[in-house]
Amino acid sequence: MALGRVVMKSCRALLRPVAARVAGAGLLLAVGLALAVAPGSRQALPDLLDQAVVPPGGQAAASGVPVRAVLSIDRQGQRVLSVGSRGVILLSEDGAVTWRQVKSPVSTDLVSVRFASPTVAWAVGHDAVALRSDDAGATWQRVLDGRSVLRLLREAYPAATHPELAREVEAAMSQSATSDVWPAPLLDIRFIDAQRGWAVGAFGLMLHTADGGKTWAPWLEHADNEFRNHLYALGGDARQFYIAGEQGLLLRLSDDGRRFARVETPYKGTFFGVTLVGKHLLAYGLRGNAFVSDDSGSSWHPVKTGVEGNLIAALDTPSGVLLVSQDGDAVLADLASRSARSLPRLPGPAILGAVATDDRRLAVARLNGPGSLEWAVHAVR
Repeated sequence: MALGRVVMKSCRALLRPVAARVAGAGLLLAVGLALAVAPGSRQALPDLLDQAVVPPGGQAAASGVPVRAVLSIDRQGQRVLSVGSRGVILLSEDGAVTWRQVKSPVSTDLVSVRFASPTVAWAVGHDAVALRSDDAGATWQRVLDGRSVLRLLREAYPAATHPELAREVEAAMSQSATSDVWPAPLLDIRFIDAQRGWAVGAFGLMLHTADGGKTWAPWLEHADNEFRNHLYALGGDARQFYIAGEQGLLLRLSDDGRRFARVETPYKGTFFGVTLVGKHLLAYGLRGNAFVSDDSGSSWHPVKTGVEGNLIAALDTPSGVLLVSQDGDAVLADLASRSARSLPRLPGPAILGAVATDDRRLAVARLNGPGSLEWAVHAVR
């Protein structure tokens, strides 16, 4: 769960068109541009897709908290995973108290990590990379990358049968610094059961699997996203499954599971997350904006968060829904009344991802590495 999903342009592609597209996205835009490299300037370097990241000292080096930029974090029981720049993957087995770095098959930036089950985890990122772990994060294998995704797109959309989509694919490739690598990142991945899952990303990229991630197929024509808005986050469950994106875009999977249809929202800014909390559907994003619906998106009501920072997590806790902003704001929301109460600001650098590890503590992703924080629920009476 992360604001790492705020699109960071892949180093494969030209920077200028994207800078205009995502202006105002905040800290992560600046980070992305800093990590990116203009076309031609990296041609003599080894390809990041071909460089594994081996921890200092071997396969899995133990340490306290590695000082590495991490953009996303997720947990399953006491196991916590965090991923970030240059392919770094960090694993904690004690609820985010101590960490060790594990081997990554790529050096490209990873921007989102998700547990799909107690043992299966996925990570996605730049150059359309998708990695899978079958042992709860200890070891990882590459499943997708920009080369295989490009092949899938060209096979799915030949000019003879899909001329418009074929033109879109080739127009995107005209901006790539590497002729055989899809130039945009995957930004999130989620499964609704053991077999069915989706991966989404920049410029409307969408892939679907029906066999647990063994094979993937492009799904561009299955979504009401004709402008190819960035798709930042997936959320919900098998009953109601959603995609959140830029320009107020919210999509819902149809009952037959064949299409993502647009859900009208009152907001025209970017949504960074969408989640179900009981009967409540919550969408949240830029500048503290959050909206709740009790009728699957037919009507919406604003949540009065009282914060200006970008909301990067909505965590269901026994005390209420904890909303966390990039600036460290923490508010406890009552979705039934659409109100929120401020908690003491979380200390430290900007927060890019957060998960609850127990009733009082959070594991967070930051540019100086993962950490653990206590949030003061006792401040709310």
